[in-house]
Amino acid sequence: MDISRVGSAAPGGLTRLRATVRDLWDELPTSERTVAQYLISTPVEQVMFASTQELGTASGTSNATVVRALQRLGYAGLPALKRELAADFTAAQAPDVRLAQRIAHVGKDLDKICNDVFDETRERLDQCRGLVDTEALGRAVTVLAEAREVFCYGVAACELAARHLARALGRIGRRARFAGDTGFALADALLPLGRGDAVVVFQPGRPLAELTVLVERARAVGARVVFITDELSEAFADRAEAVLLAPYTPTGTTNESLTGLVLADVLVLALTTLDDTSAVEHSHQLNALRDKLLEPGEQRGRGRP
Repeated sequence: MDISRVGSAAPGGLTRLRATVRDLWDELPTSERTVAQYLISTPVEQVMFASTQELGTASGTSNATVVRALQRLGYAGLPALKRELAADFTAAQAPDVRLAQRIAHVGKDLDKICNDVFDETRERLDQCRGLVDTEALGRAVTVLAEAREVFCYGVAACELAARHLARALGRIGRRARFAGDTGFALADALLPLGRGDAVVVFQPGRPLAELTVLVERARAVGARVVFITDELSEAFADRAEAVLLAPYTPTGTTNESLTGLVLADVLVLALTTLDDTSAVEHSHQLNALRDKLLEPGEQRGRGRP
């Protein structure tokens, strides 16, 4: 078997996959060899957009065989392999090319479109759950619980999760604000940051210059930092009180904020349990204000908790 020339990605995740298959080839059962051979000889974009069931069908094996083969090759599952391959894939292909490939993969079959979105959602959430570090999560909850005010920062696709956290914290009686500015405009948002504040940054992988300025400002004034990220965990680990891992989408099929939103909900629920009396009281006040804003005759008390 010559695996030195197969595949279509630049060196990186695929190179490691090839090397692992080569090293473990003699130890793999026949069915798992079939899966391994398929993975290293198939264009990366096909693997990126495939589910375990699709890989099993394409390789002439089964879903379970694909899972076993990936685990024997050292991957926690298909999302872990896709995560490694994603860097090669995104570096080698322009965004419009990746979009065209994604469209070509799903076609116009609504069932397939639905299955692809739900499959990747499940994969990302399972991977995110498996990456939860309970000690880091505990530190993050402590930072937010002790904060005078929580500054939630997220740019572009990450804005959704940052806005969600700021609003949810306010609803349980904790001071919080959102910012998604870049460039000079960010300076106005950073100016009020002070001692005793907490900063929560949502940013999966792009090392924006604004992140360094934000973290430096926080450290200078005595604010503490929590990062919710994927690839930036090592880059900011020594400058943050806690780093929570939120796997990004390797294909663009699901929203970038998906795992960040879930971790934000985890933080909010944890904080709610620390002071449930205050949370319930603020929920009551919120619904009372909503009732006053309803048009005459509308149903009262219908607000969400």
